[in-house]
Amino acid sequence: MLRADRVVTPETVISPGWLEVRDGQIAGLGEWTHAEESVIDLGPRIVAPGYVDVHVHGGDGAQVNGDRPEGVRAALQQIARFHVRHGTTSLLATTVSDTQENLLTTVSAIAEAVGQRLPGGATIAGIHLEGPWIARAKLGAHDPFALRLPDPDELWALSEASGGSIRMVTLAPELPRSDELIAAALELGIAVAIGHTDAGFEATRATIDAGARHATHLFNAMAPLHHRRPGALTALLLDERVTLEVIADLQHVHPAVLQLAARSAPGRLVAVSDAISAAGLEPGSYEIGRMLVSVANSRATLATDPSTLAGSVLTMDAAVRNLVAVVGLSLGAAIAAATSTPAKALGRHGDRLGRLQPGMPADLVVLEPDLSVAATIVAGEAAFDPAGLLGVRS
Repeated sequence: MLRADRVVTPETVISPGWLEVRDGQIAGLGEWTHAEESVIDLGPRIVAPGYVDVHVHGGDGAQVNGDRPEGVRAALQQIARFHVRHGTTSLLATTVSDTQENLLTTVSAIAEAVGQRLPGGATIAGIHLEGPWIARAKLGAHDPFALRLPDPDELWALSEASGGSIRMVTLAPELPRSDELIAAALELGIAVAIGHTDAGFEATRATIDAGARHATHLFNAMAPLHHRRPGALTALLLDERVTLEVIADLQHVHPAVLQLAARSAPGRLVAVSDAISAAGLEPGSYEIGRMLVSVANSRATLATDPSTLAGSVLTMDAAVRNLVAVVGLSLGAAIAAATSTPAKALGRHGDRLGRLQPGMPADLVVLEPDLSVAATIVAGEAAFDPAGLLGVRS
């Protein structure tokens, strides 16, 4: 049994609270009212659901995309171990636009790890295809030579190669045959996200009506708000069916704009890292897909175009701290943005993620009062516990 100053479910904050783990699952939780034997007293710390990151390209020098299965498998191990140290217990291995051959290789290799807790790391909850069906006008850091028009047959082939492990696909709804791709994705049980798009208001609204329920990194790689041309951004903000990714590194979106989004769409923000291979490493040169990236001052940009952001070096713990300390969200709202709301974005695949309740997997993060990570538990086992708070040093 764990006792902590606060237990965030995240629907409510229990203070002081307790939580019991048994056989890898949450056995019970509630308000702490009396002393118990065999308790691990975490003092002033906070227990919350482990973070669910639906947009991870890499970390600690490794990236998801690859051209060899063994390379992809090794990269996933490294990425999972890195992000668990920052409170993430489940992640979507996220690809960038690539050749069909490379994507088939990548998703096939990821499929072997989906649903598994990698040793000492987070669980790979599935695959997020970011591209290659995105708008050339809003390609961001994607390889322009890897972009192509939506092809439902290619999505079916990728789904088959992945063993049904694709959980989300980001596309630009203005592209030809995007409606067919959306229909195929929904038939396959894949969540559809709108992103890297130059679509207008009406086209975006029609795509939401067709089944899209998520926005990939809101504000970034889409037209800005204009009072006579509302565009995709306005349609996404207005529709309560849509969850909204934000990269809260304070580089991609100004804190005031993040605050505006939080007030406009309460309970719909999804914190993501959008982390690339450079996350956790020193400034220097890195790659995202086949694109060269320069990292300096916690900012990743294309080496050939310093004005274009190229993913981030953010981690989920830092995102939560920024949402609370800088943007002004409550602790519960910030935790929800990193746990239960991204789980909701995954549809049925997120039913057992992002919440603390009996019978759910014991995927937990223990936070210091300043919201830094003290320990991470995946499926009831300590995956990161450097101070031995849980009785096992890691």
